[in-house]
Amino acid sequence: MTILEFSDSVLIERAPAEVYAMVSDVTRMGEWSPICKACWWDDPAAGPKAGAWFTGRNETPEGRSESTGEVVPARTWETRSQVVVAEPEREFAWEVNDGWVRWGFRLEPAGENATRLTQDWTFLPKGIAGFGERFGERADAEIALRSDHATSGIPVTLAAIKASAEEN
Repeated sequence: MTILEFSDSVLIERAPAEVYAMVSDVTRMGEWSPICKACWWDDPAAGPKAGAWFTGRNETPEGRSESTGEVVPARTWETRSQVVVAEPEREFAWEVNDGWVRWGFRLEPAGENATRLTQDWTFLPKGIAGFGERFGERADAEIALRSDHATSGIPVTLAAIKASAEEN
C-alpha cells in the first residue's frame, strides 16, 4: 500500500528562530534535499510569507521503485508552490501545484537552545485526481514513486538541515 502521509523529526542544537530562518528560506532547499535541487521565489520581494509563490526544480536519478519494483528513468521537472503557513519559530508550509501535495516544517522548542524540527509531507486528494488525469493507468505507480521519494528523502533532508545548522 502506498503511503500518502509521512513525517519525521530531528533535534537541532539551535534556537527555533534560527532554525525557522533556515527552513523558511526556500532558496536553500537544494542544499539539503536529495530531490529538490533548487528553489527560487517567483517575486523575490514576496517571500517567505503566506501567499508567496516559489518555483522548485526537482531531479531524480534512474532507479528502481521501492513500492513497485519497476525501473524508473531519470527525470527533471519544475513545480510551483504557494506558502500556506508562515508562523515564525512555529511552522512553515507550502502546497505544490495549487493543492496537490503539502510539505512543511513544524518547530518546537526543546530546551534552552534547541529545536525539534519535524518535516511533514501529505499527498492530497486533489493531487491524486491530478495524477489520474496526467498519468492515466500509470497514476498509481507515479504516486507510489513520489511516496518512495518522500519517505526516503525526508530523513536525509532533516539530517542535512541539522548538520548545516550545527556547523556554525
